[in-house]
Amino acid sequence: MTTPKIASALPGAPDVPEDVARRLDEALSRKGPGYVPRTHHLEGGWPVYTNRLVLEGSPYLLQHAHNPVNWFPWGEEAFEEARRLERPVMISIGYSTCHWCHVMERESFEDVEIARFLNENYVCIKVDREERPDVDAIYMSAVQALTGSGGWPLNVFLTPDKAPFFGGTYFPPRDGARGMRKGFLTILAELLEVYTKDRERIDRAAADLTGIVRDLLSAQAAPADVDVPDAGPIASALRAYKRGFDSTHGGLARAPKFPSQLPPRLLLRVNRRANDAEALHMATLTLAKMAGGGMYDQVGGGFHRYSTDPEWLVPHFEKMLYDNALLAVAYAEAHQATGRADFARVTREVLDYVLREMTSPEGGFYSATDADSEGEEGLFFVWTPAELREALGADADRFMRYYGVTEAGNFEGRTILHASAPDEAEHAALASARETLYALRAKRIPPLRDDKVLTSWNGLMISGFAVAAQALGEPRYAEAGARAAAFLLERMREGDRLRRSFLDGKAQFNGYLDDYAFLIQGLLDLHEATFEARWLHEAIALAEVVEAHYADRSSGGWFMTSDDHEQLLAREKPGYDGAEPSGNSVHLLNVLRLGELTGEDRYREMGARALKAFAAQLTERPLALSDMLLALDFWTDTPREVVVVWPDGEAAPKALLDVLGRTFLPSRVITGGPESTLAALAKAAPIVEGKRTVDGKPTVYVCERGRCEAPTTDPGVLAAQLGQVKAY
Repeated sequence: MTTPKIASALPGAPDVPEDVARRLDEALSRKGPGYVPRTHHLEGGWPVYTNRLVLEGSPYLLQHAHNPVNWFPWGEEAFEEARRLERPVMISIGYSTCHWCHVMERESFEDVEIARFLNENYVCIKVDREERPDVDAIYMSAVQALTGSGGWPLNVFLTPDKAPFFGGTYFPPRDGARGMRKGFLTILAELLEVYTKDRERIDRAAADLTGIVRDLLSAQAAPADVDVPDAGPIASALRAYKRGFDSTHGGLARAPKFPSQLPPRLLLRVNRRANDAEALHMATLTLAKMAGGGMYDQVGGGFHRYSTDPEWLVPHFEKMLYDNALLAVAYAEAHQATGRADFARVTREVLDYVLREMTSPEGGFYSATDADSEGEEGLFFVWTPAELREALGADADRFMRYYGVTEAGNFEGRTILHASAPDEAEHAALASARETLYALRAKRIPPLRDDKVLTSWNGLMISGFAVAAQALGEPRYAEAGARAAAFLLERMREGDRLRRSFLDGKAQFNGYLDDYAFLIQGLLDLHEATFEARWLHEAIALAEVVEAHYADRSSGGWFMTSDDHEQLLAREKPGYDGAEPSGNSVHLLNVLRLGELTGEDRYREMGARALKAFAAQLTERPLALSDMLLALDFWTDTPREVVVVWPDGEAAPKALLDVLGRTFLPSRVITGGPESTLAALAKAAPIVEGKRTVDGKPTVYVCERGRCEAPTTDPGVLAAQLGQVKAY
């Protein structure tokens, strides 16, 4: 049998140390013949080429483990090699479900001629941006500074001391391909010529670009006299959203459309405190149109990444855990604010999809599924009339009318299901047809699933389950969130420090700010949904780690990386809310919530310092910090402290909790438990001190900064107490 060619046999590759060659052989032999994650080069059942990435755990890196490119993972070995050979470095960053990353792999990194040129002249590094967001942030900033835009795949050229001098995103393989004048091979040759003949020019460009990156990412000290912002940035953001609103389809009037571009959660808060009917309409229309469009998986539940058109019809078909986590919370809150059954249904469908398809045996949540299957984007999700008639029989015509299925189709001759006129009764009537199609679709070749468990995204999904458990009154969702939280705390923590990623039984990489911030948020939400003291204690312990190792003590806010992390070109202090919220935005709200629960002024002081640190950005560019505006809404409100206490031996009081769950009250904290547990809980949450049942009945106390309404056992009275609003 032919064995794979390892690094020393790659076209143009230098000899590699014997121990590396041996480890590559051993790794591949353990996987056995036929192990081909992604390669077009086969010989005798084996991949022809194998590089160092076969030793890695990341699904994305393993996708490139059989490219003819002599890839290194990120690490000093690669840069030492570049210094030894006096070569430039090419770093290519992406993630496992990135469609254009796959395209560039097929076109360029599987191309032997291009691989030979890279191997002979560059040191090449592959990075999974989901495992190393710190590396991605630095070089994404460099490319955005150079080109004005960014994205993945991200291809950046560095000196051996890690300084960027050129970069871009997708490059076609050769001149003229995809209508672009210069292809990747030409760009590689031109950069190499400048690097070898005019190194001084390269060094100047690298120094200039490194300076820009440091200015963009590093912490900027706030003026000493800066004030904590008032609600002005929220009003400024609202005006901008109203100007750009798509009154027909919801969201902003542009394409492509991302769910995060117009944040429904902020608009719901504005309506609550300013009685702004237009803000409510913008939120509800956007949520309804997204759920009725092709961006939503009408058969299996869950949202695709984004819409390529203004109508939310044709999506980019990958599904990301974080999108679905954030949208689950948005739909649950919209249900609280409006009582609409369709928003409750979508929340359930999203979470049930995650439980069914994205949950590991241990309880953690997988990261993503690909857009492509069988080499085509979206093929798994689309239908033809003939398929539907064969599967559904007499129900087919009704189904096709509702979901817009035509002979011509709306996507490469097939149809992306969508409901242009959603109707809850008709949706319910077609439930059996959807179940039939789901079972039929399950027999297709599915898109690749990225099975790594990321702490940060799991934290977001724990929040999704916890918030939905309250809003919908369904304890099973809180149980799923609790199982995931227990898994993270037991398997993805070493000592008191979190790890970033878990795969194949191994946790690795230092945790980043968003790992801590998103998990702390999830634990606080879980405590409010379950009243289990453990989750509050764990949230406080993790917040202490953040303050010890991530805090910017000079200016306020928090850095992405810990004080003992690998030193890179810059230590980023995240200040932008995009598809994912920044760690600073989420943790700012965390410390404000902890301040209310614990009564400790230091948490409120942390929040004030962070708001001052970002005051200029909030004032000048509020749309860039839409999630931080949620924290600002909390800060400018007078949060309610809600304590629920019930007799020992009884279940938690459903009638009272149903009122809490139905009420849209974002500026609040909730705690409590059986009467005999409150003394122990008071050590972490002093607001429960002295709270007792009234006449032996379950009782709720609604307080503001220690001043309490009369305790009540009556759900109607509780609803009235919770309904009071402090306007902006």
